[in-house]
Amino acid sequence: MQLTQFSDYSLRVLIYLGLRPDRLSTIEEIAAAYGISESHLTKVAHKLGRLGIVETVRGRKGGMRLRDAPAKINVGATVRVMEANLTIVECFDHEHNTCPIAPVCKLAGVLGEALEAFLSVLDRYTLADVLKNRQDLGEILQIRPEP
Repeated sequence: MQLTQFSDYSLRVLIYLGLRPDRLSTIEEIAAAYGISESHLTKVAHKLGRLGIVETVRGRKGGMRLRDAPAKINVGATVRVMEANLTIVECFDHEHNTCPIAPVCKLAGVLGEALEAFLSVLDRYTLADVLKNRQDLGEILQIRPEP
């Protein structure tokens, strides 16, 4: 299973914001820290804001920050809302399935179980768990501790 770049970037944004809890962060600074496209992050930030995961502040001194404490942001729930499609094989999509063996195939059940196991593991973690190595993350992303 591979997450989309959109979900990957969403989790990276949350990590960055979790490292800067007492200030607003901009798309520009997050993009620079990760070396990724500002336009991609704009879409990510917009959706995170629409979903209420981050708070966005418009204007010259604007930016974004986490709406809740990292311990309240579940990784599995975040992936579920950010992934547009968790249909990992064609037969999971009953409307567009053209596989001729789908009615008798046991593979769909196996893959469904694997997907549930994957999401179940993600459900056991929060953003706070991912941020346990704050200092190492901050050094790599060149985030200086707040005075």
